Amino acid sequence: MTAVFALALGEQFERLHPMMQKRFGVGLDAGYGCVGTGTMTRIRRGPWWTVPFLWIGRIRNILVPIQGENVPFSIENYPYRDPFGRETVTFVRSYGAGPRPHRFDATMIYSERAGRVIDYLGTHQHLAVDLDLTVNDDGSLVLLSDAQRFYEGPFAFRFPMLFSGRAELHESYDDEARLYRMKLEVRNRWFGFLFGYEGTFSCDFPDALDAPARLKPRRHERRE
Repeated sequence: MTAVFALALGEQFERLHPMMQKRFGVGLDAGYGCVGTGTMTRIRRGPWWTVPFLWIGRIRNILVPIQGENVPFSIENYPYRDPFGRETVTFVRSYGAGPRPHRFDATMIYSERAGRVIDYLGTHQHLAVDLDLTVNDDGSLVLLSDAQRFYEGPFAFRFPMLFSGRAELHESYDDEARLYRMKLEVRNRWFGFLFGYEGTFSCDFPDALDAPARLKPRRHERRE
């Protein structure tokens, strides 16, 4: 089985920088995970009225309410098969030091139906987000979020973008520094900038055929 991002990118995957191929090649057949540690040189948020939404999002590990400079950062990508038989990769990000850093949980699958990666957000996979992926000429990856759907029990609806934002993530590998570089911005079409960060990290690639339980969502959502 081909890794989630390789399926979504198709021939574009080979255009990624080799270290980006390594990072986004995490999968059950590959047999390894990716653990990144580094520093977000800057985390910032939008106007004061965004703060309540960020704190509410923190309850289910969907948003990060902090801001600051030189914030310790980690990201853990592990492959596993979810209860519905889908190959899944964790994207669990932690910000800050101490026993309870802020977490942003995500798990990603490749949807045959949609022909793209679906990003489930939070501890209970309440939000399913369509992702568009593009490889630049320099081998970097651009990820753009698209339609969002909310799921809770029998209820399901398309989440109105008026009350949400679109994420744009740029990730690349710096050969000279031997580090990955990441920049994320979340914007709302009407209200502008909501949240963002940028920084660098290095990665280890431990053997892995499953994800630690602490990284898996408490509930898996079948609907894509």
